[in-house]
Amino acid sequence: MTIQPALALLEFDSIAAGIVAGDAMVKRAPLDLIRTGTVQPGKYLVLVGGRVADLEEAIDAAQAAESDRLVDIVFLPDVHPDVVAAVAGVRRTDDGEALGVIETTTVAAIIQAADAGVKGAQVTLRELRMADGLGGKGYLLFGGPVAEVEAGVAIGSARVTGQLVRETVIAQLHSEMLENLTEDGRFIRVVRAEEE
Repeated sequence: MTIQPALALLEFDSIAAGIVAGDAMVKRAPLDLIRTGTVQPGKYLVLVGGRVADLEEAIDAAQAAESDRLVDIVFLPDVHPDVVAAVAGVRRTDDGEALGVIETTTVAAIIQAADAGVKGAQVTLRELRMADGLGGKGYLLFGGPVAEVEAGVAIGSARVTGQLVRETVIAQLHSEMLENLTEDGRFIRVVRAEEE
């Protein structure tokens, strides 16, 4: 997935409203990318990418059409490439000393936290999980040296204070726990894999 230079994600509490808003966005401005779909619990996400001015126009159209059903929004005019990769499902590993976790109530907020954290500290964005299987929440995992992970978590969390569920930094994560985190992350898939 190529998104440059800007990314926006709009999160709606109504599927119909999200479809209306997405349609308004593509009718208003040329977008390099639009991806939409449902996530738990009954939310609708609209992810768009392209030029900054085009995204600003598209967001204005969406808000004019369905602002009352908009739960959260993130607009990143200069999105970090690691965030784009993580949104697309890329998972990374590192040999860092620490693991940082940020958990938010919305998908838009976790994308915002990820972008702020990787821009503000020398961390690896190991994983970004969004909504499905999480009751609509999002979480991310940062890896790296303890001081950098602490900085990344602090910076990312500060950007999403209203939607922050929890943040933590774990120094010297135990190898067995690290092994579990390297797997899929969804409990049922991990348990089923053990049975096979």
